[in-house]
Amino acid sequence: MRRIPLAWLLLSRQPLRLLVALAGICFAGILMFMQLGFRDGLFDASVTVHRLFDADLVLISPRSMSSISMSGFPRRRLIQTMAHNDVVGITPVNWNFLLWRNPKTLLTRSILALGFEPNDPLLNDSELQQKAKSLTQKGRVLFDELSRNEFGPIPDWFKKGLTIETEVAGKRVRVAGLVSLGPSFGADGNLLTSRETFLELLPTTPPGSIEIGLVRIKSEADPIGVVNSLSASLPNDVKVLTKEAFIEFEKNYWRTSTSIGFIFTLGAAMGFVVGCVIVYQILYSDVSDHLPEYATLMAMGYKLKSLLGVVAREGFLLAVMGYLPAYASGQALYALVRNSTKLPVSMDIHRAILVFILILFMCMGSALFAMRRLVDADPAEIF
Repeated sequence: MRRIPLAWLLLSRQPLRLLVALAGICFAGILMFMQLGFRDGLFDASVTVHRLFDADLVLISPRSMSSISMSGFPRRRLIQTMAHNDVVGITPVNWNFLLWRNPKTLLTRSILALGFEPNDPLLNDSELQQKAKSLTQKGRVLFDELSRNEFGPIPDWFKKGLTIETEVAGKRVRVAGLVSLGPSFGADGNLLTSRETFLELLPTTPPGSIEIGLVRIKSEADPIGVVNSLSASLPNDVKVLTKEAFIEFEKNYWRTSTSIGFIFTLGAAMGFVVGCVIVYQILYSDVSDHLPEYATLMAMGYKLKSLLGVVAREGFLLAVMGYLPAYASGQALYALVRNSTKLPVSMDIHRAILVFILILFMCMGSALFAMRRLVDADPAEIF
């Protein structure tokens, strides 16, 4: 026997109502995609530089709160780690925000500056070691070509072979090369320089103080064991973390110490609620408009379970048809955000599945509530 697609026929009978329902579901899906995307992009962007560090362990000050509030600690603490049998290399790093002058507009903007010894490994970038040689000359910097456009057309000028000189913290510097790091919510741009130049740009920094200490250990060593050993041997004016713990330390700041993560999660929840209301109104109106037909089917012997299944299938169809344009729109908006802000906002499989589950739950839950109108229907009273 040929099955009649009753759920689809009921939905498509009034195209305008169907379009309104799909528009509401699509809007709710886009809102959830964007809010969750911004939230996850925030966490990913906040550790852009952290992930690139060529290190197994990281030393920071216990007073450091996040990348936007780093405190210094004695450099000798990093040197003391070399006494451990599993430590094979270290890199002292200065980390602070300085004012960069746009060489085109002459406007200043805060930029994250990292100072390190040019001969020491800093990032997991095979080309950086060669580029870092130019930093041995005082007053030279490497500019992050992924920085926001407000810092000036530095990448374009440099690739054209132009000599680029500007001011950082009121001191004259020259761009000696480009690196690819990427902006974050804490920093719109980045630059690398030698510790000698860094101390010239920020003379208030004590020469024996650093903000981050990178530690490399033997490949066969246990990072957790080395962390515990160093934490026990070093004074309490320094904290030892694995690289993964350092990344989580930064993410946890944005997750718990600011309202940004909460706001984006709340925005996604509001999109879910709006979608629920829209779908419920559509399905409730559909059931109410067709109560005589449903009552007729019940009087003919159709079980209530079968009729409830029709409403459930309507909810499922709405979920699938509403999700597809929401997903496509989410991809397009993510691309727009990446191009406009250069933040790492992209679609991933986990978020795509999560939003689909939320939309499916939204539609099926609304269908469940709309079914109450059908359960309470009495054929005798309707006729």
